[in-house]
Amino acid sequence: MRVYIAADHAGYELKNHLVSWLKEHGHDVVDDGPFVYDAEDDYPAFVLRAAEGVAGDPGAFGIVIGGSGNGEQIAANKVRGVRAALAWSEQTASLSRQHNDANVISLGARMHSLEEATRFVEVFLSTSFSGEQRHQRRIDQITAYVDTGETPPLPGR
Repeated sequence: MRVYIAADHAGYELKNHLVSWLKEHGHDVVDDGPFVYDAEDDYPAFVLRAAEGVAGDPGAFGIVIGGSGNGEQIAANKVRGVRAALAWSEQTASLSRQHNDANVISLGARMHSLEEATRFVEVFLSTSFSGEQRHQRRIDQITAYVDTGETPPLPGR
């Protein structure tokens, strides 16, 4: 499985750990940086490259990492075709795949230990989209909104 990964300075150590872990587990890793620690770096330069990689590579997944993971998730979700989810537990990592068919996981390196964050990635990558019609319908509504700018009709009206 190809996995695009990027971080900022706060996620630099976790990113490097995950690059090694992913390779040890047989994944094809595309490291979009950073490649040196710089306390003043800006995550969009790295995260948007990883998100574009995922969007342009059907079947690939992405991991974006920051201090909290919030900004990275926001940035990744600006790329058409990306569904990035902030994971803070094994359950949120799993549900992001099962219900939302997320293709990018966002992690807060300051929020979790290396072991916890690695487990979130492991769960995310090993969980499949449920394919349930209700979940696909919701994804389709979001995609249609992105494409047209029109909100879905309100239920019951």
